Parts: sequence; C-alpha cells; structure tokens
Amino acid sequence: MELEALRSIYEGDECFKEISPVSFQFRIGDLEDTKAFILDITWPESYPDTAPQISLDAFFNNRISAETKQLILSKLEEQVEINLGTAMMYTLFEWAKENQETLMENHKPVVTAVTLTTSSEVITPTSTAKKKEKKEQLTKAQKRRIINRTDNKGELPRGWNWVDVIKHVSDKQLHQ
Repeated sequence: MELEALRSIYEGDECFKEISPVSFQFRIGDLEDTKAFILDITWPESYPDTAPQISLDAFFNNRISAETKQLILSKLEEQVEINLGTAMMYTLFEWAKENQETLMENHKPVVTAVTLTTSSEVITPTSTAKKKEKKEQLTKAQKRRIINRTDNKGELPRGWNWVDVIKHVSDKQLHQ
C-alpha cells in the first residue's frame, strides 16, 4: 500500500525515481544546487518492521565528502528508528527535504580529477587536432598509383610486397 501511495504522491516529480518495487532514489535539492544529494533506499523483505537500507553511493553524490555522507546517514538512521514499524518513506523524504540545509551545512565540494581542468588543457587538444587535420597533399599521379595498387575495397592485393622468389633466385645465380 505504501508503494501505491508513493507512486501517487510523487507521480511526475522528477526528484523521485522508482528503480524497482522495493528500491527508490530521491533527489534532495535541485540539479544545479551544490548541496543537493540523492538517497538510494531499498526495502528489505520485512520492511517496515526492519529498517530500509539507505545509501548515498549514487554517482551524483561523488562530490560530497565522506564526513558529510556519514552525518546524513546517521541523522536519517535516527529518523528510521523513530518511525520503525510504520510506513516511513514519505516521512524520510520530506524530513530530508526540510533539513537539507542542516544536513549539508558543513559540505565542501570534493574536487575530483573529472572536474579539475584548466583552460590550457582544454586549448591544447584542439590545437593539436587542427594540426593533425592537415594532410600531405598528393599529386594526381600519386593518387592514381595508389588507386591502381588497391582493389575495389581500398585494400592492397595479397602479396603486393612479397619478393618474387624465382626472379630473386635467378638473379643470385647469375651474379655468382
């Protein structure tokens, strides 16, 4: 019944995502908000008598420090203990939304190699790409020779660089 209630409450809400009938993701905050995070919640078989599994391992949360994640999880665990035995998903989501500022007050974005780029690094690949685009200009005669050497697929025929064994052996015998 809680699943049906969640579906009707959060229908069309881009913050709520049902992964499976027992697994959900809920984004607290806007996408552009640096203090936004995603809760991954999974119901065990004995839910709501058993606490749901709460995780902050989503890729979206990579910029959140381990200390801040731990604080969020511990505060959510307190809420789970208070609501144990009752349907608590809506309560958890709403509590997290209301307390987002408190949960993220010590948040300092973690800088990763993915987000760290300098303007010179961005310019360098484009300038080398432009240099690679310039190809050596071939004359018409050179192009004809290349086309005549290749088959209809643009590949060189088998054995094009093989040594003519008979000619090679006969040349050696003549020079002895």
